[in-house]
Amino acid sequence: MNPLRSRVHRLIDQLSDEEIESIWPVLEALYYDFYMLRAIEESKQILQPGDTLTREEALRSLPLL
Repeated sequence: MNPLRSRVHRLIDQLSDEEIESIWPVLEALYYDFYMLRAIEESKQILQPGDTLTREEALRSLPLL
C-alpha cells in the first residue's frame, strides 16, 4: 500500500466518531472538488475542435430548444 495512504488510514483510525463527523463536510467538499478536477482534466484530453460552443453560439441556440 502507498505510504501516504497508510498514513491517512492511521490518522482516520485515531479520530473519534465526533471528530470524523465534524470534519466530514470539509472532506466531502474536497472529494467533490478533486472528482470534478479529474473529470475536467480527462475531458481536456479528449476534447476535439467543434465539440464546444462559444457563449454567443450557445445563446443563439437557446430559443431553438
